[in-house]
Amino acid sequence: MGIKQTGMRMAGYRPIFMAGLLLAGLFCGASVRAMQPIQHWQTGNGARVYFVPAPELPIVDIGITFAAGSAHDDGQPGVAMMTSMLLDQGAAGLSADEIAIRAETLGAQLGTGSARDMAWLTLRSLGDAAHLQPALDIFRDVLSKPDFRQADMDRERERLLVSLRRGEQSPSTVAGYQFFYAVYGDHPYAARPEGTEEGLKQLGPKDLRAFYDKYYVAKNAVVSIVGDLDRKAAETLAAKLLSALPAGERAAPTPPVPLLEKATEKRISRPSSQTHVRVGAPGMRRGDPDYFPLYVGNHILGGGILVSRLFQEVREKRGLSYGVSSDFSPMEQAGPYTFSLQTKNTQVDEALSVMREVLQKFIDEGPTEAELVAAKKNITGGFPLRIESNKNIREHVTMMGFYDLPLDYLDTFNDKVMAVTREQIMDAFRRRVLPDKMVTVIVGGEP
Repeated sequence: MGIKQTGMRMAGYRPIFMAGLLLAGLFCGASVRAMQPIQHWQTGNGARVYFVPAPELPIVDIGITFAAGSAHDDGQPGVAMMTSMLLDQGAAGLSADEIAIRAETLGAQLGTGSARDMAWLTLRSLGDAAHLQPALDIFRDVLSKPDFRQADMDRERERLLVSLRRGEQSPSTVAGYQFFYAVYGDHPYAARPEGTEEGLKQLGPKDLRAFYDKYYVAKNAVVSIVGDLDRKAAETLAAKLLSALPAGERAAPTPPVPLLEKATEKRISRPSSQTHVRVGAPGMRRGDPDYFPLYVGNHILGGGILVSRLFQEVREKRGLSYGVSSDFSPMEQAGPYTFSLQTKNTQVDEALSVMREVLQKFIDEGPTEAELVAAKKNITGGFPLRIESNKNIREHVTMMGFYDLPLDYLDTFNDKVMAVTREQIMDAFRRRVLPDKMVTVIVGGEP
């Protein structure tokens, strides 16, 4: 339901000082509580701000998200991720170590990360002025004064290159990025957020600076604040953080994803005792009108993991898979609908056949009433746990703000889940999930 964040890096994450220990304890001990209404405004230079007061704990959780993910690489593979990675590796003349030590001393946690749609910075701090104000100063420097030094870039680039090369030895990693290539073709979502070896080697500090200057601007930013503040303090905080950024312009929308015209299959040999399979197609976007029928239906089919049809039919009854699931990943445009399967090399075709049979039967017949009731109870029963901490709330609020979802999205979520009918699920799956227009990627096969 929230944002899937990958590639996050944290500065000041080792709680080696007393303040850090206190902060970690406060978060681990947070209890489920009612969330206060979301407040929303814009800063003077155009940043969109979303604020949730949370006075129960003396902490403040902040996220700043930009439409600056790899979908905006624009012919420079890896530039979005490299830009994000370098933010906390040197800023305002401070080295990465100096930034981390200052954050640790305050018990603060500072992070950066990026994905296909977005890049982000986060700060978690104790809420009293003695800790929060200096933590905000560090955060503001990382946000607005990155150095993009050549030495820092060379170090981080080498880390990415090592990761890319290591990934080539992992059937799961290869299956993942080859699946995106097959599903998205020439669309920006096809590219790996990490970039390519050739593309990374061509990047220089000037490229990162140009990307930063274009996308790390106020009108392209969503600020989420959750914590022990009142509205006036939150407005002051947001204005201070964003004041050093130019207004700029909001990034152009990512182009729509074209539908697949036919089914395709790609087999890639890799030394492994198990084969990794990905099957799927473009799924749905955030705010999709079919979101709730597809979400609830998929929970029954493969998203509920241990209680799903796929798990029961493929693994429990037949023992054909070590793991099987299905997942919608909504994005600005249609993110993938992915069926994932891991099995013995000798069982690939049988496991894949059963998975497809289960999918087709679900499309033809839909869920049973008992399955629908159980899924609704499972989804709504687990909902409070998804917003039990400031961090959870901040992630969901960020998702809502970034994708322009209504402010009552969380308030109405359970009601909309409960309103889903068998007929709506069947209608949505028959229109949106087309087995004869899915890609299949199979990686492994060599003992």
